[in-house]
Amino acid sequence: MDAEEFRRRGKEMIDYVAEYLENVEQRPVYPDLEPGYLRSLIPSEAPLEPESYEDIMKDMERVIMPGITHWHSPYFFAYFPAASSYPAMLADMLSTAIGCIGFSWAASPACTELETVMLDWLGKMLQLPESFIAGTDGQGGGVIQGTASEATLMSLLAARCKAVRRVQTYTSDKSEVEIFSQLVAYTSEQAHSSVERAALIGGVMIRKVPTDSNYAVRGDSLKKMVEEDKAAGLIPFYVCATLGTTPSCAFDQITELGPICESTAAAHWQIPLGRRFRSLKLWFVFRMYGLQGLQAHIRKQVALAKEFESLVRADKRFEICAEVVLGLVCFRLKGSNELNQNLLKKITNSREIHLVPCQLSGRFVLRFVICARTTESRHIQQAWQHITQLTFELLQEPNH
Repeated sequence: MDAEEFRRRGKEMIDYVAEYLENVEQRPVYPDLEPGYLRSLIPSEAPLEPESYEDIMKDMERVIMPGITHWHSPYFFAYFPAASSYPAMLADMLSTAIGCIGFSWAASPACTELETVMLDWLGKMLQLPESFIAGTDGQGGGVIQGTASEATLMSLLAARCKAVRRVQTYTSDKSEVEIFSQLVAYTSEQAHSSVERAALIGGVMIRKVPTDSNYAVRGDSLKKMVEEDKAAGLIPFYVCATLGTTPSCAFDQITELGPICESTAAAHWQIPLGRRFRSLKLWFVFRMYGLQGLQAHIRKQVALAKEFESLVRADKRFEICAEVVLGLVCFRLKGSNELNQNLLKKITNSREIHLVPCQLSGRFVLRFVICARTTESRHIQQAWQHITQLTFELLQEPNH
């Protein structure tokens, strides 16, 4: 593909993407396939001779699109908001075209410096304390991680490194292996599994802190566990608080947890040596939305969640299972876990909307979260009508 064909195909691809996103709600949000569907649809080996672009794009609809769960569909209510927008897509194209590997400042100065500034912009948007900001003196700052799992692991490894050095300053006869065996980390019993996985990779024990009635960790619970572990000769070194748990979007009480913890600073901020020019996406999005535009988008999604909550509360067959925070509503049919599992099966099999469950206090709960940028009130109303229709059908079945 030369530059001339790239220009032509690039324009075609932009049209394809725009049409896909404009009409994504017409596609079934969840695929009707069995695992392993794809292997029989494509050759078992890469082609020896080049194939045409037209054939590749035909296979997008024949092979790929039937197996896509459409995260940008306004009927996708399964996980958390899909992180993409038109400005971000354009920036992604530019980042790929530049193709720099930012393993050092000299490798691409703009790649390194823009990321530092963009994280400062984000920190100021969140009104973080000045100590979190790099500014011009470089005392704070952050780096974009590939995933939340990587970020958790990186912070745990940094805390572990600092804890080992601290212990060895006053007990120099202890080896790292001995110290590792005494280190203990803490997180909420509601925390994502990636936190426990980080501790496993980091070779340290982790304790799960009980939560209150709102599924949040409180300071007194953490303090009690820390004191017990210190008395047992262990070395508390790391707390992973959660601001928006996966099951119910609960927020741990960080104003209570903070004073219990000591401050962690690390010179090495990520596991990979190289990184893409990923801060371009933030630069484009922050500038083309502006702070007010981002706030308006978040507030719209929160309002849509509240609208769904009101629909659930108006139907006496259902109950709300946790405080509605941000864009997530946890709800269920009043009755057994099996009843709610059967309802979710019906919802999933219908392929009209997509939800996933969670467990709260031993109960099987349905999660409804506003995910897509294009979700509007009409999609909420249609989703609720669909849920209530499937509920009616379920309750008419003989075993219910």
